[in-house]
Amino acid sequence: MEYRKMGRTGLKVSSFCLGTMTFGRQVEEKESIRIIHRAIDAGVNFIDTADMYVNGVTEQIVGQAIKGQRHSLVLASKVGHILKLGKKYGEQKISGPIDLARPKPFTPWQGKEDTSPTDIGLSRKHIMQGIEESLKRLDTDYIDIYYAHMPDYDTPLEETLRAMDDLVRQGKVRYLACSNYRAFQLSKALWISDKYNLASWDCIQPPYNLLTRDIEYELLPLCAEEGVGVCVFSPMAAGFLSGKYEKEKGPVEGARFSLAHQGYTYNQKYWNDLNFAAVQQLKKIAEDHGKTLPKFALAWVLSNKTITSIVCGATSIAQLEHNLSAIETTLSPEELGACDEVWHQIRPPRLFYGR
Repeated sequence: MEYRKMGRTGLKVSSFCLGTMTFGRQVEEKESIRIIHRAIDAGVNFIDTADMYVNGVTEQIVGQAIKGQRHSLVLASKVGHILKLGKKYGEQKISGPIDLARPKPFTPWQGKEDTSPTDIGLSRKHIMQGIEESLKRLDTDYIDIYYAHMPDYDTPLEETLRAMDDLVRQGKVRYLACSNYRAFQLSKALWISDKYNLASWDCIQPPYNLLTRDIEYELLPLCAEEGVGVCVFSPMAAGFLSGKYEKEKGPVEGARFSLAHQGYTYNQKYWNDLNFAAVQQLKKIAEDHGKTLPKFALAWVLSNKTITSIVCGATSIAQLEHNLSAIETTLSPEELGACDEVWHQIRPPRLFYGR
């Protein structure tokens, strides 16, 4: 196993972080625990979960699985994702920009029937409530890395950061982080923390894979400059880079794309002719160099030294072990260059001013 330093901190985490998003839904409890134990046996010391995965069930499964091994692990969880409100609270208004990056309002994930307006977002009230509930489900007295799951445009960043700083000072959280934030939002957060002497975000979790490389333009240079760790999710493009999908046949039953309506809504952005063509090219590049596309795709992400760790899930022991083998896979300059050529077909080089 390879271990990398989390940004400017002294924390060392395995370059493979076990993602648990499907545990308790796509993967039943017993098998989920087996996968977690096998990952730990293989040297994985980094586990990622969130309070909204299966409405807290996933955290409970993780808590059971790590009993007796908690203090040798780096445990990450999240708070603040937008969920659908209970019917009695009426129509939900989702704030935030409508632009090229997000051309339509965010679709809230399904919550509980009694989810209230104070059960979502990054207000001080919800953060303080969220940490206590996560600690109880995880059966631990602290979380190593606590993420702001997504931007909350209704709550000032300073309120969020002050609340999270309090959690660090109370000993309930070791390091702070954010997920799904844009470069300017991370930069603003770092400035606020510096200005008011607050604990700052030491890590960010964005999507990054062979089909989704936009963070290379602004976010990754910012993280490299400011010493912020980068733990990327969806390194396999929600399984799209497995190469098992066929456009005419639709999503594979039981896979991420078909996890009820929400799974397809979340992942359908990959489902287009351009990406299908790119996957075929990438699959040929990988096979021409004696590699499977999944292993090739994960190794490609890890080839970027700004990346701290890849958050990668598994639905079986066999899939976990195959994915873990990517850590020992090195890509040549020729292979990396071929990947760049495929990317430029998806995103032609931009007009750029300055150096």
